[in-house]
Formats: sequence, structure tokens, C-alpha cells
Amino acid sequence: MTDILTISSISQFHELLALPSPVHPLISLVEENDAMKKPEMSDELFEVRFTTDLYAIMFKDKIRGSIGYGRNSYDYQEGTLIFSSPGQVFTSPSRQDVEHKQGWTLLVHPDLFARSTLGAKIGSYSYFSYAINEALHLSEKEQKFVYEVVRKIQEEYSQNIDQHSQNLILSNLELLLNYCLRFYDRQFYTRTNLHQDIVIDFERKLKAYFDSEQVLENGVPATGYFGTQLNLSGNYLSDLLKKETGKSTKEHIDTFVVNRAKHILLNSNRSISEIAYGLGYEYPQSFTRLFKRKTGVSPLEFRTLN
Repeated sequence: MTDILTISSISQFHELLALPSPVHPLISLVEENDAMKKPEMSDELFEVRFTTDLYAIMFKDKIRGSIGYGRNSYDYQEGTLIFSSPGQVFTSPSRQDVEHKQGWTLLVHPDLFARSTLGAKIGSYSYFSYAINEALHLSEKEQKFVYEVVRKIQEEYSQNIDQHSQNLILSNLELLLNYCLRFYDRQFYTRTNLHQDIVIDFERKLKAYFDSEQVLENGVPATGYFGTQLNLSGNYLSDLLKKETGKSTKEHIDTFVVNRAKHILLNSNRSISEIAYGLGYEYPQSFTRLFKRKTGVSPLEFRTLN
């Protein structure tokens, strides 16, 4: 077996778990408490690194063991909902550690919604790019609701396909994704004290970056840089900041750059190009565009007017 097992289709996933062929080729609900107990499953499927070409929504509850994501591992907690998108790499738990009392996985191939409005907005569900330790923790009421919607999806794709089937499957899938946005908002809200500490730490690291030689060596930091510094995924940090401050990571960086530029413009004779380079911009015109977009005037006009 290769170092990373690639699962390219729902049919392949079913085959690997010794499950019957899927009812629908592009979407499938797998009840893991039954699937993972099959003795005919090969030991090669445990403690193996794998990636898929699928979207997956995984519910884990009352489970002993952990799952690997990238180079880190995550211990399951009760009522945990995990999201993954095509290309993410996981490490499966050992056979001995998997003791499912409850769990399911909804697998969706991107072709299912490629030509729909959902296909155009799937990127807006940023939790598909969160790290596994940023999973969604559901209340009992939320767990029941989510499972009811998932079962509606299953019932729809399991019956005879008609002209309404595709629309109803996608409508319920979008309903599920939208409610998960709401539940994540609730999670952000209930953890606001912890998140305030993260915001403060982020602001310190942002200032420290621009006070150091890193800005000259590496330029304006990418949004994912601070996620790595804070042991968070870039998307999770950006969404956290948006909930707590009203600004994403990118907006925080841009605002910091413009405010520092204003101070330099009013307290030095440095040229616009020198200021741009000092703030990490390889091309001064990029800095000028940002400054004008945020203030309504160019850096030179700002200096002249003030």
C-alpha cells in the first residue's frame, strides 16, 4: 500500500469498508457503529494515512480513540461534528481504539452539486477547512436536529429518482450546512472569553511581526501565518476574529498597515516607495492601492492634506 491511500469515489469507500455498493454514486450516509465492526475489514485500513476526493461530514460520539489530521491527532469528545474537504490528509485510528457507540459519516462527491447554486457557494462554508481540533461540538438538541436532516437526505437518495430528487437532496444538504454555520456561531459566542485571549495574542503577534526584520525578509504576512503561530487553522482564526472584532485576519493586517503608514507619512520625510518597502510591499503601487481603498486618498495626498 502507498504511503497515503487516496479514496476517489464513494464506491471505493464502500468497498474498503466491506459495505454493499452505494445506492447513489455521489452521496452516501455510512452508519459507522455497524461499518467499523466488520471482521472482514483489512487491518491495513487502520492507522493508515488517507486522503479523499470527497466532502465528508463526520459525527463522533462516545468514542475511545483518536484520529490524525496532518501531523496532529485529535481525541474524540461527545457530540463532535467534523468536516473535511477534498485533499485533506487524515490518519485512521487503530482497530483496538475504535469503540463506536454512535457515529456516522455523510460522504458527498463534488459532482453532486457542481452545476448548482450550492457549488458556487460551497467555498463560503469555511469550516470545511478548519483543523480537526476545531470541530463543532453539538448539544443534544442540535445532534438530534442534524441527524434528522441527514436521514432526510438518505431517504431522498434511497428512493426512486424522479425530477425532484436532485433538488430535494441539495436543498436538505444546504439546509444542513447553513445550520452548521449557526451552530458554529453559537460555539464562537459561548467561548468568547477564551477567544478574547486569542484576539489579544493575535494583536501582539501582528505588532511584533511588523516590528521585526521578518517584514523586510518575508513581506506582508499571509493570513495563514498567524493561524500557525496560534495553533489554529487560517480559516478558523479569521472566522474567530470576524465574530469577536468584526474584521477578518486580512482586514486586521490591512488596517494595521494603513495605520502604521499614516504615522510614518506624518512623522517622516520617507518616500512612498520607502514606506511601502518597509511595510513589506515589493511593489509600491500595491501599497498605494490598499491605502487609497482604506482612506479614500493616496499616501501622497494624505501627507499633503495633513
